[in-house]
Amino acid sequence: MPYEWLPPSGAETRLHLWPYRSLSQRGFVWFIGGTAALIGLPLVAVLGSPVLWGLLPFLVSAVAAIWFALRRSYRDTEILEELTLTPTRMTLTRHGPRGQRHDWEANPYWVRVTLHATGGKVPNYVTLSGGPRVVEIGAFLSEDERKTLSDDLSRALRDLPPV
Repeated sequence: MPYEWLPPSGAETRLHLWPYRSLSQRGFVWFIGGTAALIGLPLVAVLGSPVLWGLLPFLVSAVAAIWFALRRSYRDTEILEELTLTPTRMTLTRHGPRGQRHDWEANPYWVRVTLHATGGKVPNYVTLSGGPRVVEIGAFLSEDERKTLSDDLSRALRDLPPV
């Protein structure tokens, strides 16, 4: 699961959520290296001829485009959502790509976790309401993960000790 409940510290419970990445940094290096090797393999037949210099810029630009696209994908998924839950306050902080930060705060007594099976931005859209506005949480998770998250959040709110 690309989210985890951190060990509680006192009365504070924390949850971290992040997007799933199917390609690790090590896998990225292997993929780019393999792609460059496979694209460069046909160049062996034209070594020493002027055709090499005609093909080389296109092959290098293809590898560079793949590298750029994968790096851009990594930057766009640099998201971390932090939920802090205490008996008197619930805080959601979303650290987005390129340094964006959004905060939301409410009294957990009034917070309601809602799972929208349809009609949201994504299927099984999870929202928190009870503060000044309704916020989404875990929109980057899969459908099943959002269902589990909704159940986990509802249980965590239900199990809060009384004030």
